[in-house]
This record gives sequence, C-alpha cells and structure tokens, in this order.
Amino acid sequence: MTGDILFLCHRIPFPPDRGDKIRSYHLLQRLAQIAPVHVGCFGDDDRDMDYAGDLAQLAASQCLLRRDRSKVVAGLTGLAKGQSLLVSLFDHPGLHQWVAQTLAQRPIAAVVAYSAQMAHFVPQLAPQTRFLMDFVDFDSAKYAAYGAEGAGPMAWINRREGRVLLDFERAIAARADACSFVSEAEAALFRTASGLGPDRIVALENGVALDYFDPAAAFPAIDHGAGPLLVFTGQMDYRPNIEAVESFARQTLPAIQTVHPQARFAIVGRNPTKAVEALADRPGVIVTGGVPDVRGWLTAADIVVAPLRIARGIQNKVLEAMAMARPVVASPQAAEGIDAADDTEFLIAANPAEEAAKVIALLADPARAARIGLAGRARMEARYRWSATLAGLPDLLFGHDAGSQAA
Repeated sequence: MTGDILFLCHRIPFPPDRGDKIRSYHLLQRLAQIAPVHVGCFGDDDRDMDYAGDLAQLAASQCLLRRDRSKVVAGLTGLAKGQSLLVSLFDHPGLHQWVAQTLAQRPIAAVVAYSAQMAHFVPQLAPQTRFLMDFVDFDSAKYAAYGAEGAGPMAWINRREGRVLLDFERAIAARADACSFVSEAEAALFRTASGLGPDRIVALENGVALDYFDPAAAFPAIDHGAGPLLVFTGQMDYRPNIEAVESFARQTLPAIQTVHPQARFAIVGRNPTKAVEALADRPGVIVTGGVPDVRGWLTAADIVVAPLRIARGIQNKVLEAMAMARPVVASPQAAEGIDAADDTEFLIAANPAEEAAKVIALLADPARAARIGLAGRARMEARYRWSATLAGLPDLLFGHDAGSQAA
C-alpha cells in the first residue's frame, strides 16, 4: 500500500469523552499508524475548537470547521432538496472545497467517512482510491423507530427521515468498497436492507481503553454518601439517554426504594436538558452534569444501569462500566451486540419491573455483585481491547497485504 488516507468525521475526535468521539479517536489513532492521515471534521462549540492542536499531533493536515447551521435552516433546506435532515445539518461548502483540494493535491489512496452525514462530502473517486464507509450505527432504523412510536409533527418528521436517510445509506453503500458497523447485529440488519453481502458489509466493533478504565488506575474518588448508589453515564442531551433516565427515575427507582429507602440514582453526563435537570427534584435522584472524570462515579457505584429503550450498536457506557469491574444491569437494547454472558458478566432486564428486581437482588448479595463485576472486567480484557477490535482495519482498507505492512 502506498498513499495517504483522508478521514472525514462529524465531530473532532477530541476529547474522546462521548460515544461518537471515542470511536473516531481510536479509528484516527489506528489510521495514523497505517499512513499519513488528512482529517476533515467539525467543532460544535468553542471547547471543540480548542482541540485543534491535539488533532494536529495526529493529522498530516486538517480542516476543522465550526458547525454553525441551525436545525431550522437545515430542516428547511433538507425538505426543499428532498435531503436527509441529518445530512443537511452537517453540510458546509468549506469542507466540500477542502476535500476536493486534498484529493487533488495529496496522494490519497483511501477515504474513510465516519457516520452517514459525512458521506456526502465524498465525491466520485478515482478507481484506484478505496472508500470505506463507517456507518457505525444503522441510523435510519433509529429514526424509523422514533416515527413508529410517536405521534404528531415530530413523528412525521422522524418517519420521513427514516425513509430518506435509508435511501441515502443504500446509495452510499453501493458506492463504497466496504461499509462497517459497530456490531454484527447492526451489520446484519443493513445487509438485509441493502441487499449487499458480508463481503461489503462488515462489523468493526468498538473497544474500551482498558488502561484508562481500570479500577486499579489512579483517579479522584468521590464521596459515596449514604445508601446504595446506582449510576447512569452518558451525554444527557441525547434522546435515548434522556428517555432511559426518565424511565429509571420515575418507575424503577421508586420500586427499589420500597426495599432500600436510601437508594440514590446518579445521572452523570454533560449537557443535561431541563427535563433531566428536573429529575433532581425526585427523592434520591442526583444530576451531576459534566464531570472531570467519570471513573470516580463508576467506582462509587454499587450498580451501573443502562436502561435504554432505543439503542443502536455497542454502548460504550456498558463497556466502560464493565471494564471498571462494576456490576451492570442493562436493557436488551443496551446489551445488544456486546459479546458477554447474561447473569454471569452482566445482567439483562427488559423493563422497569425486571430492572428493580435485579437491582434489589444484587444489592442483597454483594458477593455475587462483586463476582459479576470481576467477570465483566475479565471479559473486556479478553474481547474488547481497541488493538484487537481494530486489528482488521488495514485489511479492510487496502486488502490482505496491508495488515502485515502496517502492523
């Protein structure tokens, strides 16, 4: 393999402190081991833009643009063009120009687009230039699910987005040399939807930074307080996370508190919406907002919960909690795609009543909770190191001769 790599991602991969940035950060690290990488991406705010210097440490060249298109403008533009609203939200003429210039001036041998909304920046490529589309999740299926369960104008918008985005995903997949998804379950769903086979649609799983998410590592502790502590972590302006904590705080926690009146539920994550902040008015609910280091909260947790009702792919929050040797109670949706054993390495609970029952049972048997936590850590070590999950990336990009060259 000779030539450089063009990597396009919808958010700057720094800092790797939320799900989409975690995957893109580790992808970028691995790509930079293979060949020089030219990175085009967006920043959502001033904090993102401040990480341009960190990006420059890995990128041979970069284009970091502030994403300033409002949802209203993106929505109207998308409707007028018959375009996916997600794609319209991330459109920017400056990135189109930079991509064209980079392809013309650099010896680009492969293009990697991360997440569906970046695919429209990839023009028609020369036949010798490989195109890897990392969809990560089957996004159109998520919008279709929102539309099916809702009502009113937003349900119509979500149903339309599901249809239009699926057409876009299929068209991009037909162009790409290979398409990757975060789990085999997601890949299998897209094979059915696209009609493409396993030679074109593959799983490229997430991993976990086991040296960082390690209960033996040094990090600031938090005050445990009194009573059992249950913890949820995640970006708290993301709809599936919002719905998860609302369900747990309103339905599951009160059932747990009938047995453990002092039980507390900590919602740990950046940008809590007003609806999430309002949950702090409920007995035992703590809303932290963003924290400098989530590991202290994970270590303090008696149990980590992941009660998502709509989830795609592999949940980093579950991998991280298991890596910290905490017992995890997850919904089937949050557990899907994670190669671990129910009732041994984590627990799966399908609804609030099951969640409450399994949490109460674990709190009554600390030795079992500890065994499950340690088994989860062992499973992460055996199965989910980033070096292992991304080991096949060179072959996926350039064919079977590339892995040995770039190992």
